[in-house]
Amino acid sequence: MRLTVDIRKRLGNFQLQAAFTAEAGAPLALLGASGCGKSVTLRCVAGIMRPDEGHIELDGTVLYDSAGHIDLPPQRRSVGYLFQQYALFPNMTVRQNIAAAIRDRSRRETETAELLRRFRLEGVAAQRPRQLSGGQQQRTALARILAARPKAILLDEPFSALDSYLKYQLELELSDTLARFSGPVLWVTHDRGEAWRNCRRVCVMDHGAAEPVVDMETLFHRPGTVSAARLSGCKNYAAAVPEGESVRIPGWGVTLNCGGPVPPEVRVVGIRSHHVRPAAEGENAVPCAVERVVDDVFGTIVLLRPENAAPEAPLLRMELDKADWAALPDRERLTVSIAPADILLLRE
Repeated sequence: MRLTVDIRKRLGNFQLQAAFTAEAGAPLALLGASGCGKSVTLRCVAGIMRPDEGHIELDGTVLYDSAGHIDLPPQRRSVGYLFQQYALFPNMTVRQNIAAAIRDRSRRETETAELLRRFRLEGVAAQRPRQLSGGQQQRTALARILAARPKAILLDEPFSALDSYLKYQLELELSDTLARFSGPVLWVTHDRGEAWRNCRRVCVMDHGAAEPVVDMETLFHRPGTVSAARLSGCKNYAAAVPEGESVRIPGWGVTLNCGGPVPPEVRVVGIRSHHVRPAAEGENAVPCAVERVVDDVFGTIVLLRPENAAPEAPLLRMELDKADWAALPDRERLTVSIAPADILLLRE
């Protein structure tokens, strides 16, 4: 079973162009910053919003096709949508919210009871949404989605309304629930850790444009574009010029060996701050002056200026354990090393 999406949608000056395929058994993360088009994409798939043109297909059924003038209403799409605020019926109890999604009256009572048990909601079955905790509301919303027996599930920032401790617990529960689901899952998030823990594949969205789907390992180790690298957590960037197996970084006044041919389309290098390490000498050693030291919760952030850097060049960020920073003999000037394998070669 698969969900295929290829749509365009204009909203004022915003242009959405999203194309991807989500497969059953491999949750797909739509990863991007706020306003990049993730939620608009979900609404188009669910039938809440109509694309300007394109095609959406689920398990062989065409949900939308502009050329064929097909646009199934939401209730005929077999898609379960978990909204950010859950969208429970406020005047209904937990039991009634779940039962409302079961059309077959002959199975409504038994399946509602089973879902109440499965999501540990028996104790609050007679309560209304305003009386529930955030976790109970989310479990009720998920139970209602599964009650409708959807072929695909859409999750729109499922933990945005929860505190960090509750989020951790519910993330484990949601992961267990999805492991038992047999259809495609689209998981919208701006949190790279959340995407890594719960999805096998990822589609980066940037200013309305969807990049090609890749596996999670590729996103973090070979992101390819600056937008993908930023979303994967990389914090160091500098304009670069390919030179055979090296890149010249004019802003820093250095040339770094990349360990292999550098594609001519590379324009920027990215370097993760935890891959910058103190080293007196060696390959890709860069002498630096310490510009600023920031004491973080569990480590130390050191901002460095390469000794030949231009005044307007970005600083080089390094993150160390507090003990490692305290053990350095010179904390005003030091040489750092960047392994060739840790240099991200990026297109703009």
